[in-house]
Amino acid sequence: MREASSRLVFFSPTGTTRRIVAAVAAGLGLPCGDVCDLTGPGGLAPATIPGDVLAVFAAPVYAGRLPAVAVDRLRRVTGAGGPAVLVVAYGNRAYEDALLELCDLARERGFVPVAAGAFIGEHSFSAAATPIAPGRPDADDLRAAREFGLSVVAKLAGLTDLAACPPLAVPGNRPYRETGLSGGVSPQVDAALCQGCGLCADICPVAAVSLDEEGVVTTDASACIRCCACVKACPTRARSMVHPALLAVAQRLAANCRERREPEIFL
Repeated sequence: MREASSRLVFFSPTGTTRRIVAAVAAGLGLPCGDVCDLTGPGGLAPATIPGDVLAVFAAPVYAGRLPAVAVDRLRRVTGAGGPAVLVVAYGNRAYEDALLELCDLARERGFVPVAAGAFIGEHSFSAAATPIAPGRPDADDLRAAREFGLSVVAKLAGLTDLAACPPLAVPGNRPYRETGLSGGVSPQVDAALCQGCGLCADICPVAAVSLDEEGVVTTDASACIRCCACVKACPTRARSMVHPALLAVAQRLAANCRERREPEIFL
């Protein structure tokens, strides 16, 4: 079977997941329809993907799970029995139940998972003092993502219809692990460095950051998902993770997750 086109559906606050899924799409070599970017505060209006379109779902991993906000937004997408490729990006620690969760979600929304991949991206908490998979995905990662796309095309070419495709098996456990994420903690602002440009407010996927008329930045810590998009995007480095609990996590990951992990694919 040969799909007419592909459609990318992703949540990517720092752009890491977007880079990986774009490389997968390049390997697929299919015309790409409207991109469903679920990242912005508005998310996405309800959408239906036809059965002759190959859907590619992608999301980052937070503490071994999909971000709850990404799950909520993915549920706005409905399938018509067509195939789906599933991609998660994690920060070189472990992806645990995230890929299984995405696979279950795709089936719930009316898709038939045909392939899945777990790729590595620079961890959200990575910084100069605590490097965690810095610079990833690198050239080798993106090459692996393109090759994964080629493998998906080859698998689909060998199928007469989706009914002939065995159920896709991916690692993970049910019930899914507890996320371990608690609220009330967010990046802090150094007022001496902040220029009030508002980029942090524009880029926040959950609208947790606001800028008042005087250019003062406020963060709603209860809404923050600690994606660190604002930290990585700030042109003056005015935003940083300084909470002791988050610094401890970053230090532990930097110390224990140095060994390079490689992408894993499931076909």
